[in-house]
Amino acid sequence: METFIETSHSVTKRRRYDLDWLRVIAFGLLILYHTGLYFNHWGYQVHNNVLSYGMDLPMVFLSQWRMPLLFMISGAGVYWSLAKRSPGEFISDRSVRILLPLVFGVLVIVPPQTYFTELTNGHSYTYSQFYTSFLTTTPTLDDPFPWHHLWYLAYIFTYSILSLPLCLYFKSTNGKRITSQWANHMNKPVWLIGLPIVWLMTGEILDLPENPLAFVGDWKNHFRYFSLFLFGYLLATQHQFWLAIVSYRQLTLLLGITLTLSLLYFYWMNWHEPENIEIVTFALLKTTNYWCWLLAIFGYAYKHLSFTNPFLKYAGPAVYPFYILHQTILIVIGYYLAHFDWYWPLKFSFLAFIMFGSCLLFYHFIIRPFRLMRLLFGVK
Repeated sequence: METFIETSHSVTKRRRYDLDWLRVIAFGLLILYHTGLYFNHWGYQVHNNVLSYGMDLPMVFLSQWRMPLLFMISGAGVYWSLAKRSPGEFISDRSVRILLPLVFGVLVIVPPQTYFTELTNGHSYTYSQFYTSFLTTTPTLDDPFPWHHLWYLAYIFTYSILSLPLCLYFKSTNGKRITSQWANHMNKPVWLIGLPIVWLMTGEILDLPENPLAFVGDWKNHFRYFSLFLFGYLLATQHQFWLAIVSYRQLTLLLGITLTLSLLYFYWMNWHEPENIEIVTFALLKTTNYWCWLLAIFGYAYKHLSFTNPFLKYAGPAVYPFYILHQTILIVIGYYLAHFDWYWPLKFSFLAFIMFGSCLLFYHFIIRPFRLMRLLFGVK
C-alpha cells in the first residue's frame, strides 16, 4: 500500500509503515481469533471435542476493535490509492485486487469449509457431490451465499465503489478546506473522541436490522463499518489528524483500559441480556471502548512503528493470501484433529503453528513466484 501525507502545500510521498504494521498485526490477530473460535463456545463451523470458557474473554476483547481497525485502514488506503489513480483506474484496481480474489475464493477456497461443516453435522457424500450442490444452490436472504470469512472483501469492495463520489469531493479544493477545518477542531479531545462516538451511537440507537456476514439486510453493521471506513479515509486527508491522535494516545489508552475493565466486570464475566435503558448504556460503553482503543492503537503505532525491516517487506504482500487461505486450512485440519484428547492449549498451539506454516509454504512456493496465482490472491 503506497501512502502519502497531505500537507498544506502539496502531497508528499512517504511510506506509512505504521499502517503496514497494523495491517499485518490485525490480520495475524484475525487468524488467531478464528483459531480461538475452534475452542470456545461461540458458533463456528467445526469445534474441538473439549471447549474452554478461557478463550471467551480474550476473544470478546479482540472482537471490540479488530474489524473496525481493518475497515479504517482500508478507508485510509482508498485515499492514498486515489492520489495516484483516476477514478476509472481506481475501480479497475479494486476489481482486480478485491473482487477477483473474492470470486476465486468463493468458488475454490471456501467450499471445503462448507463441506467439512456438513460432514461434522452428519452428512456423508463425496466432495464432487457436495460441490455440484454448492454451485446449484440459489442464495436467499435467510441462507446467503456462503463466503464465510471472505465477507470482508465483499464489504470493502462495495464501500470503495459507493464512497467514490464522496472521496473525490474531499480531494477537491472545497473538500480539503472542510477537512482542514475538521482537523483543527480535532485538536481538542472532546471532538476527537466525542464526535465520532455520537455518530456511531446513532446507528445503535436506531436499532437497525442485522444480518451478519450476509451483506443484504445487514444495515446495523453497514452503518458501523461504512462509517469507520469513511473515518479512515478522512484521517488520511490531513496530517493534523494524526498529530492529534498521537498527542492524546495516553488518554485514549487509559480510557480504553478503564472501559474494558468496566465491561468485563459488569457484563462479560457475568453476562445478562441488557434491557430498556441498559441497552443504550451497554452500547455506549462498547462504542466508546472500541473508538478509544482505535485511537490509542493508531497513536502508538504512528509513534513507534514508523519503520520497516525485512519481515515487514515480506509479510506485507503475504497478508492477503494468508487471510484468504487460513480458515479453510483451519477447518480441514481441525476436523481431523477434533477427537484427539490433547490438552486444549497444546492443541491450540499445534493448530495455529500448522495453519501459519501451511499458509507460509503455499504463499512462498505456489503464490509468490507465479503471476496468475498472485493475481488470484490479490497480490501486486
